[in-house]
Amino acid sequence: MATQVTNYQCPSCMAPLHFVGESGRLECDYCESTYTVAEIEALYADANNKAAQEELSADAQAQYHDQWGEDAKNMRAYSCPSCGAELICDVTTAATSCPYCGNPTIVPGQFAGTRKPDYVIPFQLSKEDAVDALRKHCKGKPLLPKAFKSEHHIQELKGVYVPFWLFDGEADADVTFTATRTHSHRRGDDEIINTQHFRVRRAGTVRYKGVPVDGSSKMPDDYMDAIEPYDYEELKPFAMAYLPGFLADKFDVSADSSFARAKARMGNSALDSMAETVFGYETCIPVSQHTQVKNTNTCYVLMPVWMLSTRWKGKNYLFAMNGQTGKIVGELPVSWGRFWGWFFGLTAGIGAALLAILLGSM
Repeated sequence: MATQVTNYQCPSCMAPLHFVGESGRLECDYCESTYTVAEIEALYADANNKAAQEELSADAQAQYHDQWGEDAKNMRAYSCPSCGAELICDVTTAATSCPYCGNPTIVPGQFAGTRKPDYVIPFQLSKEDAVDALRKHCKGKPLLPKAFKSEHHIQELKGVYVPFWLFDGEADADVTFTATRTHSHRRGDDEIINTQHFRVRRAGTVRYKGVPVDGSSKMPDDYMDAIEPYDYEELKPFAMAYLPGFLADKFDVSADSSFARAKARMGNSALDSMAETVFGYETCIPVSQHTQVKNTNTCYVLMPVWMLSTRWKGKNYLFAMNGQTGKIVGELPVSWGRFWGWFFGLTAGIGAALLAILLGSM
């Protein structure tokens, strides 16, 4: 079994350390000691380097494959340095916690070589902030079942550093529109309408910086897009000391594969930019359009996301919250009893109003 993992423990009392976004430091809940990211990185530099260089022996690999069969291709087994328990992880897992002793566990080998992120945006919002955001998200929803608003329905709440690719690029756009402008005047009793037709062309280059695309196949792309934007002013050079207390994955969707989504976003945005420059017409319809997008730079970044899973009447509901800004998205259940009560109440109200109008006109 592999042992190439590291537990970040308090130098004072050896209890688990975890990163706290509010303070920007690693904190110990037992002795209340706090440390900067730089202090812990320096302390654990040798341990992380050693762990990253370790490899499973041929015998261990064979034994692991014999026990798990084909499933072993997508799994890794590690030994917790604190209690010796076996940790079974996905092949992309880079940070987790031991289910037995609770120690945050880092897998430095996941960030070796070209797989190491360039930057990280640390978590700034806590677990309590995520629960509160979900509660506020449920407010003002008249069709939401009352019982669902209770936080007791939260089945799972986890902070995850999600791998993202940030693309810089240039989009050349060339669009042709047909546009119209009308004038009217009266000639005797007749109104004369004169319609002018124009052919309008717009072309130009739009430059983009930091277009994000998540590099994890496990994360729903629509949720990751919806919780944008992130404040890139808070990007920090990557350090593993930001990870304790959270989950983290390395990318399993390459930059080349992800660029197709970024390319589409840049291209569509460039076309919209061209259309915004056409004004002074009553109608404007694109008849031909062409874009060419070039990637100029790519960064590998870990972004903070709180994932909340709730269950209601046998169905799971997933929510995602930006761990930096607090923006939250997710599907909510509908109380059909409330819906039909509201519908029939509205229908009855409209019917009564119409009846009053009819009786009043008689």
